[in-house]
Amino acid sequence: MSVAGEIASEIADEIMNKMALPELDPEGFLVDLNSWTPEIAKLLAAQDAITLTTEHLDIILLLREFYQTFQLSPAMRPLTKYLRQHLAVEKTSSIYLMQLFGQSPAKALARYAGLPKPDNCL
Repeated sequence: MSVAGEIASEIADEIMNKMALPELDPEGFLVDLNSWTPEIAKLLAAQDAITLTTEHLDIILLLREFYQTFQLSPAMRPLTKYLRQHLAVEKTSSIYLMQLFGQSPAKALARYAGLPKPDNCL
């Protein structure tokens, strides 16, 4: 694990000692979607050694907006299409999202946003 990863893990452990996560399913997704807060998103991301920034949170909030409108967690293609309607093009590519959220951005985003896992994500 990298130094940044170790630090993020230590921060996550410290935060989790102070704040308990709501109930999660076996894959780490919230059982009760209404229990989501930005702080919960930060805790979930910290478990994956990701420190959420404003760029992360902007996308997470847009994903939550998508879910409220369409009642589903999008796969990558509809996600990037939706993001293009709201953000600058350079912030909506799958490569950019992978840099922020790792190898499976749609799945990680849904998890951090407190939403169900997208149907076609492994």
